[in-house]
Amino acid sequence: MGTDKAALLADLAAECGELDELVTGLSAAGWATTTPAPGWTIAHQIAHLRWTDEQALLAATDPESFQDRLATALAAPERFVDDAAQAGAAERPAELLAGWRGARSELIDVLAKVPDGTKIPWYATPMSAASMATARLMEVWAHGLDVADALDVERQPTERLRHVAYLGVRTRDFAFRMRQLTPPTTEFRVELRGPGGELWSWGPADALESVTGSAVDFCYLVTQRRHRADTDLRATGEAASTWLDIAQAFAGPRGVGRQPGQFR
Repeated sequence: MGTDKAALLADLAAECGELDELVTGLSAAGWATTTPAPGWTIAHQIAHLRWTDEQALLAATDPESFQDRLATALAAPERFVDDAAQAGAAERPAELLAGWRGARSELIDVLAKVPDGTKIPWYATPMSAASMATARLMEVWAHGLDVADALDVERQPTERLRHVAYLGVRTRDFAFRMRQLTPPTTEFRVELRGPGGELWSWGPADALESVTGSAVDFCYLVTQRRHRADTDLRATGEAASTWLDIAQAFAGPRGVGRQPGQFR
């Protein structure tokens, strides 16, 4: 993408700050507001982000201990994320928010110091510091959208969405493998309209299969925050169309997603 790590980490900090503003000052009842994720309140969303930052910190600073955590998580992949969110959501909101602020700040500092070429172990595949930062930004944006939806707040898209879109494109084959499907052997062309009307593109211009539409809708789709039917995305080619049905930019089990017409 041509983005240096310092700029990427600054974007991550900005994305966290935007979500922080949404939850700062919420009452206890506000923290207990249900979000579109079944069974999750706003407190669960922030608890999940704090827990994931803590896991990333452990992976970056103590890989051996993280491998032990990974083995435990893989033994019960359907429960470990929800269990961690539930435990964090039971805390006092002030403590939960302070914990997230501290974890994300420390993680950004640690990622800034990870040498180029170093791989950090993770749940799906080892990552560079830049890839880890991109994944964290994607999660903060996606869970921040859940919070905004719960509070009936409309967020304005920013140029930071390019990181999310990039990750969505890069995880194409991963999404196929998660469904026990063979990934396509050829590249797709992806052309998206950025928030300012600019064109974001990946893949060869003469590709036989393609995806076009708005970058915001693509980011909604790959984070499973909107159903495909509620986006303006268009696929050319059977494999590209299949991808839009199964796209997943995050590690871990596929959730229930959103129903058609749930958000318009």
